[in-house]
Amino acid sequence: MARNWPTIERDSEFETIHAALSGSEHVGAVLTGDAGVGKTTLARSAALAVGGNIRWVAGTESARSIPLGVFAHMVGVSTAHDPVTFMSSAREALLADGHTIIGVDDAHLLDQLSATLLLQLAIDKAAHIVVTVRSGVQVPDAVTSLWKDGHLLRIDLRPFTQRQSVDLVETMLGGQLEGFTANLMWEASGGNALYLRHLVEGGLDAGSLRQVNGVWQLRGRAAVTSELAALLEDRVEQLPESVLNVLELLTFCEPIDLDVLATLAGEEAVESAETRGVVRVVESAHQLVVRYNHPLFGEVIRRRLGVASGRRLRGRLFSALEQRPINTAADRIRLAELALDSDKSADLELFEAAAADAIGLANLPLGERFARAAVERRGGVESADLLARALLWQGHRIEAERTLASFDPDQLNEVQLARWGSTRVANLLWAMGDADHADEVLALIRGKARHPKIVAILDGLASACAVNENRIDDAITEAEKAIAAHEAPPWAVWWAAFGGGLALALMGKGEAAKEYAARGHEVESEIDGLNRFMSTHAEVLALTFTGDLADARRCAGAYFGYSAPGQYLAWGMSKILQGTVDVAHGHFPNGVENLEQALAALTAEGAAAWMFPARIRLAEAYSALGRTREAADAIAEATARGGRHSAVYEPQLELARAWLAAAEGTVTPAVRLALGAADGAARANQHAIEAMALHTAARFGEHSVAGRLADLAARVDGRLVQVQARHAVALAAHDGPGLDAAAAEFEQIGALVSAADAAAQAATAHERASDRRRLLESAAAANRLAAACGGASTPALRKAAQPLPLTAREREIANLVAAGLSNRQIADRLTVSVRTVEGHLYRACIKMDVTDRESLGALLRGETGQG
Repeated sequence: MARNWPTIERDSEFETIHAALSGSEHVGAVLTGDAGVGKTTLARSAALAVGGNIRWVAGTESARSIPLGVFAHMVGVSTAHDPVTFMSSAREALLADGHTIIGVDDAHLLDQLSATLLLQLAIDKAAHIVVTVRSGVQVPDAVTSLWKDGHLLRIDLRPFTQRQSVDLVETMLGGQLEGFTANLMWEASGGNALYLRHLVEGGLDAGSLRQVNGVWQLRGRAAVTSELAALLEDRVEQLPESVLNVLELLTFCEPIDLDVLATLAGEEAVESAETRGVVRVVESAHQLVVRYNHPLFGEVIRRRLGVASGRRLRGRLFSALEQRPINTAADRIRLAELALDSDKSADLELFEAAAADAIGLANLPLGERFARAAVERRGGVESADLLARALLWQGHRIEAERTLASFDPDQLNEVQLARWGSTRVANLLWAMGDADHADEVLALIRGKARHPKIVAILDGLASACAVNENRIDDAITEAEKAIAAHEAPPWAVWWAAFGGGLALALMGKGEAAKEYAARGHEVESEIDGLNRFMSTHAEVLALTFTGDLADARRCAGAYFGYSAPGQYLAWGMSKILQGTVDVAHGHFPNGVENLEQALAALTAEGAAAWMFPARIRLAEAYSALGRTREAADAIAEATARGGRHSAVYEPQLELARAWLAAAEGTVTPAVRLALGAADGAARANQHAIEAMALHTAARFGEHSVAGRLADLAARVDGRLVQVQARHAVALAAHDGPGLDAAAAEFEQIGALVSAADAAAQAATAHERASDRRRLLESAAAANRLAAACGGASTPALRKAAQPLPLTAREREIANLVAAGLSNRQIADRLTVSVRTVEGHLYRACIKMDVTDRESLGALLRGETGQG
C-alpha cells in the first residue's frame, strides 16, 4: 500500500522470541495466530535484533506439492533427486555461512520433505529457527513436533488490544481517533492488524474516514479494500455452496434467529457453517441467534452479490420474518430494512413505525431512510414530521424546515398540529437559532389547541422554549401547568421535565429539579432518543450545582451504550454529559478529550443550541490548563452562534470569559468579568450560576463576595454552596485554618480545583501569619490537588507558589511533571523548547533537594514526607 504503517511494539512477545533465538534451552520459536495478526512482522524484527546470517523462506500452496519446495532454490539442478541426497544438499546450503537463523513464514504450507528437514535441523541444534503458523489449519506432523517435542518455544500471538489498535491507527493518521470510531473499528477488525490496516485504507479511499475538528471519524459502513476482499475471498471460495447460502442470508440479517435461518438454508448447512468457523450460534434474549464469526466476512459476501440477487435474498428473509410475531422495535427495524431494498412490498405503517423506532433509539440516519420511504409512499404530515425530526438532529435544518413548511396548519387536526408544530418549533429554535420565528409558530399552534392533552404538550414545549430564552420564571410556570395536567401525555411530561428541570437547576432548586428529572425518566421510552440527553443535561447540572458529583457521574454515564454506526450523535451527546462532570470534578484533561470529541461528532451548520454548554465547559477546561488560545477559540465559537435562542447560557459564557482572563494572567479583569456574570445570573434568577460566579471571584482573590454568597447559601440547595460561602468568609478574614477546612470539604465533595484554590489561599494566609509549618502543609496540598487536576494553573495557585522556592514557571512545569506529562508534552503545552523545560526542571530539582523529575513529581503529589 502507498501509506506507511507504523509497527506497534509487542515488547513481551518480542523479548520472548529474542531469548528463544539467543539461548540454549530452545533453538527458536513458533508463532501461531490468525492471518494478519502480525506474526511475520514480529518474527522478522526479532530475528534481525539477534543478527547473524538469516535465511527466510515462505510456504505457499503452489510449492506444497513440490518435494523440498521452499528450499529447492538452494539446491543445484544437478543434484540427485532421491530424498536423502536432496535433503543433505539443502542442509549443506542452508548452513554454509556458519551460524544461521532460518525463518519460515506460513510453515503450515510446507511440503513433508521441507518440514522433515526443518525438524532435523532443530533436533541437531544446527541452526536457530523461527516459524509462523496460522491458527485453525492442518499442520504437517514434523512442524507440530517442533513445539510439541520442546525444540521450539510456541508463542500464541493474540490480536491487538483496543488500546494498541487505537495507537496503531492514530500513529498512521497523525491525529486523534474518535472513541466511537475506535469502537467500530475494534469490533470490525477484532484487533487483527492486517484487517485494521485495510479498514483504515478503505475508509480513507472511500472518504468515509475523515478528519473533523482535528478528530478522525468513520461515518457509514466500514469500507473494505479490494486487497482485503481478495484475502478473505480465498477462504470464502473454499466453502461449499450450501454454506455460502447461509452466509449470503446472514449478510442481510445479522443476527438472525437460528430457526429462521435453518428453515431458509437447511439445518445441515447452518451446522456446517458453524463447524467451519465462519458463523457462531449465541444466546440472545433467551433465544438462539446466528452471527458471523468475523464481521468482515459479511462485507466480503455483500461485495460478491449483485443487485438482483441481493433484492431476492432480502425478499426471502422479509417473507420469512413477516410471518413471525413482531415484539420489539428491533424486529420492526429489521423487517423495514429488508423491505427497503427487496423485491417485496411493505406498507406505509411499517416504515412509519420503524422510523419512529429508529429515532427513538437515536439512530438518526436509519430513521431518515425509513421516514423518506414513508414520505415516498404518500405518507402525510406524520411521515413528514418523522423525516424532519431525523433531519434536524443531523444538521439538515433547512431541509427540515422546508419539509414542514409545506403543510398548511389550517388543514391539520389537533394531534397533527401538535406533532407538526412541536418539531417545527424545535428546529427553528435549537437547530436554526431563529427564536422570533419559533415563538410565532408556537403562538400559532397554541392559539388553535383546545384538547387538554394537546394544550399540556404545548405548555411543556413553551417551558422548554422559555428556559432557552432565559425566561426562567416563565419556564417554571409553563412546566408546572404541563406536569399538573390530568393524564399528561409523554411529550408534555418530557418537555416540562426539560424546561422546568433546567430552570430549577439554574435557580439552585436542585431537589425540585431532580423530581422533574424523575418524571422525565418515566416517559423517556416514548420520546426521541437524542431528546433524552437534553433533559439529562439539566439533571447533571442540578447534581453538580448541589455538589452531588458522584450521582452526576452515574447520571452522565447512564446512556453510554451506543455502538451502531448510526448512533454517533448519541455517543457525542453522552460525551457532553461526561465532559460536564469531568470539568465539575476538575478532571480537566479528561474533560477536554470528552468535549473535543463531542463537538467533533456533533459538528453541524446552524445554531445547534445543545452544543453551547459543551463549548463553555471546554473553554473552562482549556483555561484551567493554561491553553488560552484554544479557550479563546471556544468562546468565540459560542459567541458567534449565540442569540436569544441561547440566552440562558450568557452568564455561564461570561464566566468562561473570566476564566480565560485569569489564565492570561489578567486577574483584575477576571474578577470584574466574574462579578458581571454573577450580576447577569442574578437578574435572570439563575442563583446557582450566581453562586458559582461569586465563588469564582473569591477564588481569584476577591474579598467582597462573602455576604452575597452567605445569602445565596440560604436559597440554593445542596452542600456545595455552603462550602463556597464558608470559603469566601475565611478568605476575607485571612483565616488560614478556615481555608484549609474549606479545601478539605471541597476535596471530599470532589470539586478538586476549588479545593486546590482554597489550599493555595490557605498557604498565603499562613505565610501572612508566619506559620511556616502550616504554610508548607497547605502548599503541598495545593500542589497535590493541582496535579490531580492535570496540572491546573489558577491565580490562587500561581500566587501561592512562593512558599515553595520555585519561580512561577518552575512551579508550573513541576505541576505538569506531577500530572504525568513528558518533557515533550510539557514543551508543546507551554510552547517552549524541550531544552527550556529541562533547564527549569534542573533548577527546580536543586531548589527542592531532589535528584530527578520522578522525585519532583512525587513530592508535588504529596507522595513523600518532604515539605
